[in-house]
Amino acid sequence: MERSSSAPVELQGAGPVWPVSVKGVLFVERKVVLLRNERDEWELPGGRLEAGEEPGSCLHREISEELGVDVTVADLLDCWRYPVLPAKEVLIVTFGVQPLSQADLRLSHEHTGLGGFALDDIAALPMPEGYRRSIRHWAARCGH
Repeated sequence: MERSSSAPVELQGAGPVWPVSVKGVLFVERKVVLLRNERDEWELPGGRLEAGEEPGSCLHREISEELGVDVTVADLLDCWRYPVLPAKEVLIVTFGVQPLSQADLRLSHEHTGLGGFALDDIAALPMPEGYRRSIRHWAARCGH
C-alpha cells in the first residue's frame, strides 16, 4: 500500500499507525548537537524509520548521513507523538548516543544549520519540548 500522507492509518483490529522518526541525543565537548530544519526549528539528528529497519540501525545510519560521524546507540530515552503540521503527526523515539571517535561534524544538505549548545541554552531554542526532555535525561545519565 503506497501512501503519501502521514495521517494515522487505521488497521483492522489495531489503533492508528504513524510514521516513526528515530532521534539521537549526542554530546560533543559537553554540548548537545542540534540541526536546524526547514521549519526553522532545532532538532536532534536522526530520521525516518524504514520498513523492516531496527530503530538502532536507523539512527546509526541517519547520524552517519547527517553528521558524518560514527556512533554507538545506547539507551532508549523517550517517545511521543509530535504534530509536524496541522494534519501530520509523527511518532518520535529518542535514544542517547555516544561518538565512537573524535567527532568532526559536517552539515548535510537535509538541514539548514548545525550547532552545539550548552544545556543552559536549550530552553530558549525553538524546538519540541520532548527533545528538551530527552536532552536533560541523557545529560543526567552521562554526568553533564
